[in-house]
Amino acid sequence: MRIVVLGAAESGVGAAALAKVKGFDVFVSDMGKIKDCYKEVLNQYEVAWEEEQHTESLIMNADEVVKSPGIPEDAPMVVKLKEAGKPIISEIEFAGRYTNAKMICITGSNGKTTTTSLIYHIFREAGYNVGLAGNIGRSLALQIAEGKTYDYYVIELSSFQLDNMYEFRADIAVLLNITPDHLDRYGFSMQNYTDSKMRILQNQRESDAFVFWADDPIIKKELQKYGIKAQLCPFSIISKDGMIGYISDGHYTIEQPSPFNMEQEELSLRGKHNMYNSLAAGIAAHLSGISDETLRRCLSNFEGVEHRLEKVARIGGVQYINDSKATNVDACWYALDSMTTPTILIIGGKDKGNDYTAIRDLVKEKCAGIVYLGADNQKLHDFFDPLGIPTADTHSMKDCVAACKQMAQPGYTVLLSPCCASFDLFKNMEDRGEQFRHYVNLV
Repeated sequence: MRIVVLGAAESGVGAAALAKVKGFDVFVSDMGKIKDCYKEVLNQYEVAWEEEQHTESLIMNADEVVKSPGIPEDAPMVVKLKEAGKPIISEIEFAGRYTNAKMICITGSNGKTTTTSLIYHIFREAGYNVGLAGNIGRSLALQIAEGKTYDYYVIELSSFQLDNMYEFRADIAVLLNITPDHLDRYGFSMQNYTDSKMRILQNQRESDAFVFWADDPIIKKELQKYGIKAQLCPFSIISKDGMIGYISDGHYTIEQPSPFNMEQEELSLRGKHNMYNSLAAGIAAHLSGISDETLRRCLSNFEGVEHRLEKVARIGGVQYINDSKATNVDACWYALDSMTTPTILIIGGKDKGNDYTAIRDLVKEKCAGIVYLGADNQKLHDFFDPLGIPTADTHSMKDCVAACKQMAQPGYTVLLSPCCASFDLFKNMEDRGEQFRHYVNLV
């Protein structure tokens, strides 16, 4: 059987290595340049590969295709494969065939990296034999190819990964929220994007659990369409009937499978959005049998994740915060909502069909200035300039930080919370955050 892998980054290379280990005829093709570190892995596993081209004769003879999540469904080669009736799956779908580990899977428009990292932290501190994979950490397929035999995997799943998953099943599925994101990949249809997120439910059984934010209006509406077999585990930040977890009177509470309670002030993660993340993580851990003592300790000592409301430095009385992971409007809303001082907001990048209306009032209330950071900032000018807030137009991180320094006064916060993807000026979201750190530390 011939497996063709499209895309040779973390997930594609992992899938290729696993396919080779399992005895398949494997070929990897990438339209871009393949990083040297990934070429080394492909060569180590003796996988044939090509870069900067797709050789049709070497791809169309595939029995099955593993597509990297970054490749859109309307890419010419993907379209040809679909027309030829070739099965196209994701790396997670492929890897899931070769492990019996329990799968704790997390998705949502916002908060999934924090929640995934927190669950992994709790499981690891509890002494569980656990791996971290998906949209964070190392490729699930490569870990299996290397012979890792974990009892659990904690997996962050993007909508792009879910799109090409069919038989894979989450033992515990966590759905944090659904707000507009990546609409450029979904025909600018919110329903298409929503359908993708809801795929985390597929194949769940009565013995599985579905953890979800009960107050999300889209989730609430979508649940009526699905005959869900899994145990429903809704949570809210207020106490009300039917909630498995909630915040009430300054207490963090989980009701099932047994009562758990701790002071809200003891939680290490701050801000309203992190209450949701902490509840979802705590419920998933509690369902997995982790002791109250371990859960309480881990919810108290978790240090958060890079590029998510990360305090970089306080310089000249100005606090600089890196929230480069805020790649959609809703994530920026939560960041702004948590600000308690006059804020200089850095916003911009590759627009994904954003509607900035949701943050207009918060920008007016919280922001003393806006610095646009993007290759093309016209849409931002059109929307935010009429608010009458001082603005600056920049096209590099160096110039952006310089503009922020000029605008900010002692007691202000400079917040990088871009609302947009990073690919217009940066390699990725991490590169954007790291450049921000670098130039802030030169201020």
